[in-house]
Amino acid sequence: MASIFNKIGILGRVKNPGVKETLKALTQHLIELSQNFYVEVETAESLNIPDLKTISREKIGKECDLLIVVGGDGSLLHAAHAIINQNVPVVGINRGSLGFLTDIHPAELDKITAILQGKYTLEKRFLLTASIDLHGKNLGNDNALNEAAIIPDTVPHMIEFEIYIDKQFVCSQNSDGLIIATPTGSTAYALSGGGPILHPQLDAMVLVPMFPHSLNNRPIVVDGNCQIDIMITPNNTTSTRLSCDGRDYLATPIDSRVSIKKHVQALNLIHPLDYNYYETLRTKLHWGKKLHYSE
Repeated sequence: MASIFNKIGILGRVKNPGVKETLKALTQHLIELSQNFYVEVETAESLNIPDLKTISREKIGKECDLLIVVGGDGSLLHAAHAIINQNVPVVGINRGSLGFLTDIHPAELDKITAILQGKYTLEKRFLLTASIDLHGKNLGNDNALNEAAIIPDTVPHMIEFEIYIDKQFVCSQNSDGLIIATPTGSTAYALSGGGPILHPQLDAMVLVPMFPHSLNNRPIVVDGNCQIDIMITPNNTTSTRLSCDGRDYLATPIDSRVSIKKHVQALNLIHPLDYNYYETLRTKLHWGKKLHYSE
């Protein structure tokens, strides 16, 4: 079968239940379609399939022009960080519990066939980039598809910080931390913290306080092109850190500034043609079904 993609990369977290089975079915499906595909090295090692062509995680975004991820939303997040500086589109086959990002059912590999033929919709999901500075010295940088969060280091403790948006002072705050989320991340950590759901096509970010000392501190939605600066004040008695998508932690010492803004690159997320964002919300969040009206 002719495909609009010349070289397909496959990545999966095999330790997740059902992932290995789906990966084997996917590779067999692509073989039957005579597709040129490569399986990420660690993923391939667990499959025990002879003659599989493999590729390293470092090269998968540089050499492939489509990435298929098998797993849950966490697996797709993991993959997004591997290709964050490339313009490679990603499609997810869901073997996780939620599936806001990985929306193809394992039994629907015909949708992969359709995508390879160019029958799909493409969404650009923007990412965040965060940097930490102390007295003019950069202490670290990281990127996020879902959220950047300021949290206590090891012992749960209230944090004092000041928030600035586009260099304008917004407020000071005492809380367990602060989540700055993209629309993609609004259904993740930020949602559990009481933040609003943002449609993924909104050019906006949401700031969600985590258990604030004052009930007057509420989530706030701001323009996606804003720069957000968080100043860690001298009054803190505990150390704090920055977590991007729940991955590695970066120390944010007293007097440091955490700057967060939109990343120059976006994630190209592919959906099948029958993708319906509101159906996904309704299914995953167990909203009420339609009662009376039909179109």
